[in-house]
Amino acid sequence: MVARHSTVPFAMLIAAALTGCAVGPDFVRPAAPKTDSYLPDALPTQTAGNEGIAGAVQHYQPGADLPAQWWGAFHSEPLDGLIREALKNSPSVAAAQAALHQARDTATATRDSLFLPAATLNLGATRERLSSAALGIPASVAGSATTTMSIFSAAINATYTPDFFGGARRQLEGANAQVDYQRQELEATYLSLSSSLVTTAVMEASLRGQLKATHEIIAAEEDELRISKAQFQAGAIARNAVLTSQTQLSQTRAGLAPLEKALGQTRHELAILSGRPPSATDLPQFTLESFTLPEDLPVSLPSALVHQRPDILAAEAQLHAACAAVGVATANLYPQIPLTASGGYEALTLGQLFNASSLVWSAGASLVQPLFEGGALIARRRAAADAFDQAAAQYRETVLVAFQNVADALQALQSDADALASQAQADASAQASLNLTNEQFRLGAASHLELFIAQSQYNQTHLALISAQAARFADTAALLQAMGGGWWNRKSETYP
Repeated sequence: MVARHSTVPFAMLIAAALTGCAVGPDFVRPAAPKTDSYLPDALPTQTAGNEGIAGAVQHYQPGADLPAQWWGAFHSEPLDGLIREALKNSPSVAAAQAALHQARDTATATRDSLFLPAATLNLGATRERLSSAALGIPASVAGSATTTMSIFSAAINATYTPDFFGGARRQLEGANAQVDYQRQELEATYLSLSSSLVTTAVMEASLRGQLKATHEIIAAEEDELRISKAQFQAGAIARNAVLTSQTQLSQTRAGLAPLEKALGQTRHELAILSGRPPSATDLPQFTLESFTLPEDLPVSLPSALVHQRPDILAAEAQLHAACAAVGVATANLYPQIPLTASGGYEALTLGQLFNASSLVWSAGASLVQPLFEGGALIARRRAAADAFDQAAAQYRETVLVAFQNVADALQALQSDADALASQAQADASAQASLNLTNEQFRLGAASHLELFIAQSQYNQTHLALISAQAARFADTAALLQAMGGGWWNRKSETYP
């Protein structure tokens, strides 16, 4: 918390003026939370595993570093190419880059305007008609009541205000903190875009898998319906059994439309994320088989996470800017000493303008000390201190949310692995049950109701298996995103 008000003795004021110190608080980087774990319990060494897509055992590596192009861990060339193209063409990236350039230019302008003298060139020519009475000369003496003259001038005026109390330095400090903020906002844009592309590609792969499975189920149910109709024609079953088969087939077919709708919308989102219109037809297609589940998962230490997540570093930069603003408000309580100088020529005719006798100059200094502004300056400093306290609270909240993101991802990966193992067993059992029941049905040893139940169980378990496989890919990407994405290992400011 920043002190709201302090009384500076006169001797300290003089010392500050002589040494040129910067008043106000110096920014201190917040300390990392005192914890070495994200979860209440110890982090396990690995997840469960099983055979099949996304079934690999994943090993946690505490303290390991992330690569800059973290999505390469999925070993998908189409995904890598799409992300690289998106990072070049995305409007959101272009906007974040422009904001960073603006912040840098603003910081440069702040530095130049505060620390370099300002000089202006003034060229002038005026024609004046003056009354002799305005000059204090009686008309009887002047001989005329008015005087007409021309004045030509050329002068350079310079002003400079020494930064005795550091107000200008604090302004520049705040401007540089805004540059840091925009730089981290750009990194956050890179991270958000790449992670959105990964999760959207995984979603497309899941939808394609569900569509493929649904078409396979429809083919099996059509075959069963043909058998039911043949049995009905032979008088072996009642018509109600045929109607039940027809209903089951129609319900399964009805499930295609929502999947196709979701797939189309997912493709549109991929196009927009990559900087293309939704009508783009050259996007790669993704299936779950096209991804490899990363087996080694780097897990940054909590003390390192606060120094690598872009959102935390952006909140830290905002805190730094708020701290500098307190210094600016504090410096405004102290006197300023503007220095001015002017030199040039002034003459009554243009031909005499640059003669030595027309040379004029002036130099001066003044002291400007606020005496009474109705408490406005003190109130502004209190407001700046309040803003600093707000930024500090927002920083702490950002850190807590970041830790929650990591904890949620770690918990999800453990649950995903266990769920996939159970779902794979359920799918295998449902498949075996369906195969057996279907064979018995063809031989007349199983009823239509038994086949209907076996088919429904398989449909549900198989689609759930595909969703469980996709969840492991998506939550792995969520963990790598929660760790910050490895931007600090990139050699240049922008991705290639």
